[in-house]
Order: sequence, then C-alpha cells, then structure tokens
Amino acid sequence: MADLLYLVHRIPYPPNKGDKLRSYHLLRHLAARHRVHLGCFIDDPADLAHVDALRPLCSALHVAELAPRRARIASLAGLWRGEPLTLAYYRDESMARWVGGLRASGRIDASVVFSSSMAQYAEPLDERPVLVDFVDVDSAKWTQYAGERPWPLSWLYRREGVELLRYERRVAASARRSFFVTDRESELFRRAAPECADRVETLGNGVDTDHFAPEPQRPNPYAEGELPVVFTGAMDYWPNIDAVTWFAREVLPGLLRRWPALSFHIVGRAPPPSVRALASAHVHVSGTVPDVRPYLQHAAVVVAPLRVARGIQNKILEAMAMARPVVAARDCVDATEARAGDELLAAVTPADYVAQIAALIESPARAAAIGAAGRAHVRTRCSWAAQLAGIDRHLDALASERSAAA
Repeated sequence: MADLLYLVHRIPYPPNKGDKLRSYHLLRHLAARHRVHLGCFIDDPADLAHVDALRPLCSALHVAELAPRRARIASLAGLWRGEPLTLAYYRDESMARWVGGLRASGRIDASVVFSSSMAQYAEPLDERPVLVDFVDVDSAKWTQYAGERPWPLSWLYRREGVELLRYERRVAASARRSFFVTDRESELFRRAAPECADRVETLGNGVDTDHFAPEPQRPNPYAEGELPVVFTGAMDYWPNIDAVTWFAREVLPGLLRRWPALSFHIVGRAPPPSVRALASAHVHVSGTVPDVRPYLQHAAVVVAPLRVARGIQNKILEAMAMARPVVAARDCVDATEARAGDELLAAVTPADYVAQIAALIESPARAAAIGAAGRAHVRTRCSWAAQLAGIDRHLDALASERSAAA
C-alpha cells in the first residue's frame, strides 16, 4: 500500500458528468489499494455539499474553490507569460502550499495526475514517480475548437492548442506513464509527441451496469403517445451545446416530416440560454433531473450527434447499458469498439441520422435487438474494474522499486 497524491481539476463527486465519472471511479479504484491524498478544485458552489462524501476515500483532502469568471480573467496572464491559459486558470496558492506541505513531510510515494492542468502541482515532486491520466489530448480539442469559432476566439484557441501541446509533451516526457481514454487518443498523442511514444497507454472508460440497468417498474417521464428521441449530458459543455443545436436545426425537421409526434429531449444540467432557446412544441429542455435513467429507459432512440468531442462518451455507454438503441457520431462509435450496425448505429450527415433513426422507429424488433446487444457489449467489455486495472501494473512496479531500494 502506497501513499498517493491524486490531483484532479474538478471535485470527483458527484459522478454526474463525464470527467467526474472517470475521476471518481479512479479515486475509488486507487483508494481500495492505497492511501490517497486528494487535491481538487470546486468550480460550482453546489458541490461544496459533497465534500464530506469524499472523506472516507481519502487519507487527506484539500479542496480549493475556483470562481470560473475570475479564473478566466486570471488565465489571460498566460498570454504574456508565454504559457497555456489552462495552467493560469488552475493556478492556486493554497493548492501549491498544500502539495508543498506533503512534499516536506516525505509521505508521498507517487503522484497520479488527472488532466494535464494539474501536473503543475506535481512538478515540485519530480523526485517521486508521476502517472498522468490525460484522458483526451486537450491541445487537439482547442485546435479543433478554433476552426468552429470566429476571430479573435479562433486565434486564442489556436494559440492554446499550440502552447498546451508543448506543455503536454513536457509533462509526458517526465511522467512514468501517460494514459488516454481510447486507442485513437493514444495514437494521436504518440504522433504529436514521438519522444514519449513508448510510455503512452490506453486506460478506457467504464460504466456501472448494475446502476444503469433497465427496470420494468421504472416510471415513464414522457407523455402518452410521444415518440422521444433523447440526448443526455452536461449542457455547460460546449461540444454538447453544439451537438444538440445542430441536431435540432439540421436533423429534427426531417424526422418531424415523417413522425409529427416525435419529440427531441435534451436532458442535462446547466443548459445555457442558447440551448433553452431551442425549446418548442417538439424540443424539450429539462435541465437537471434527479435520475437520468427513466429518460434513457423510455426513449425510443438515444442520440449522441457530437461533432467536436473526443474519446469515449460516458453518455453512450450509459444508454447502451440501459439497453436502448443509440445513434451516434461515427468517431464516437469507433471509440467504443462496439460493432457498428449490431450494437449501436453510426451517422455523420443529417440524412444519415434521419435514416438510422427511421430504421429503428420502423422496426421495434431491430431497435430492441440493438439495445440488447449494446448492453451485452458494455457488460462484458466496459466494467470500471477491468478498464482501470491497467494503472495497477505500474503502481505495483513502483512498489517493487521502493522495496528493492529499501
């Protein structure tokens, strides 16, 4: 059993959105085997109520509050420092002091960093091994965002892509191992940072198939006679905003011409005004719901038309676990390693989405078969324990090194 410093850019509880799902399950996985010293930020005051839920999992816990608006302003200092704005956004004196105290105590055996933005706090501990869960190649995200935004944001995002990649390469060069959520992300980083290629590994996402399981008695949140097509996800995340806006404008009209009773449900926390403005007789914007499972279980079809997001989308795995037919962006389908056409369906253009959704609506038997096959896939391939076991091999190797040096 080792003493691990675990650094996370957002409090890993409650596990109600993609990054928090992964960081929470990684915390549980580490805490079952080691003493974990957790340092994290809170960027939503509502999450202060959840701090105590983490204490049983941690030997030590430091939570720093982060005000997003103030942090965005502070991040602009990166422009004249010649560094990624991401680093300045998450720079905090209290976090640095807390990590410094742990270093001075000599208690830390190794660090596990979740997201490159938190690696800045592990750098003073360079004499201790560092494992970094990058999750996605964030620099590539910023470069992709740049192509979708007008100037000056396009310039700012493009710069962030360049500067953040430079920093990611530096972090990976000093890390014992760097993890990414899919083989595609791993390969993308290997090409961008060939000097680190032999220390890059895939650590996939999982899903709790006991929690996300269909139950006959679960109440139906939709109106009788309604034909619900559903998107779930945190709506303060720009790729999700882009996805639902594009679907409502480009795909939904074609579906409504064939099925006037069809409705598009956008289910997820913190929808911004641009998403709320999509609401109409056929578009329902729910905001936060106490439990997403009824919305998934009683959906005719679940869609994930993400045009920008990278990696494995937890929303897709959860819908598959609920045995619902899923139509998703081709890149998202490829990331799941499920069989397209049998376990979920892929689409690219509006016409693709209309055709795939139509095929499922017109054949309930096929929809049920795809849903059942999707659930079988995630049950056998996507448990969190199986996905996260890869990190244990490296922590065990570090323990052997410590024993040999003792």
